[in-house]
Amino acid sequence: MRVTTWSLEQTSPDGLPAVPAPSEHVTVVRAETPSPEFSRFLYTAVGGDILWTDRLALSYAQWQETLGRPGTETWVAYEKGTPAGYVELQAQPEGVVEIAYFGLIPAFRGRRIGGHLLSYGTARAWDLADRWPGLPPTERVWLHTCSKDGEHAMDNYLRRGFTLFDTKVEEEPDAVTPGPWAGAHG
Repeated sequence: MRVTTWSLEQTSPDGLPAVPAPSEHVTVVRAETPSPEFSRFLYTAVGGDILWTDRLALSYAQWQETLGRPGTETWVAYEKGTPAGYVELQAQPEGVVEIAYFGLIPAFRGRRIGGHLLSYGTARAWDLADRWPGLPPTERVWLHTCSKDGEHAMDNYLRRGFTLFDTKVEEEPDAVTPGPWAGAHG
């Protein structure tokens, strides 16, 4: 399978628009206690139909180690108490924060939750050092998306003020994923 990967960045929070929640029933909450079970649930629920496979082989201990790193945060969007999607932030050296994972569970896509969650999560990337003493202030936020992601992913990133800085095209082997779950639909 031929996959195009685009890397995008922000070097200032000035271009980040605030996007209000689409309803009073949508909230975004930080999962402050690292939980491999919950994070793996979010990862497979969001990425099962768009071929997220890079973390499927991780052991419980590897999930714990990843989630327990200083400057790693998981922010979860809920609608009426039900998880709708998430954004995972990972601090990197020299004031860089990666949006490592971002997405919505299929049933919640197309309902304007993604724009709100991405804006909210990106703002949390910019103020990450406020919550993690010892980390340098954020100077750059970056992420990557690819041709396997949802059809609106790139437009969402561009509308939030991200700019393209790299493009790669690679052949990837076909992968087995945990989803989409038979009978589930968006």
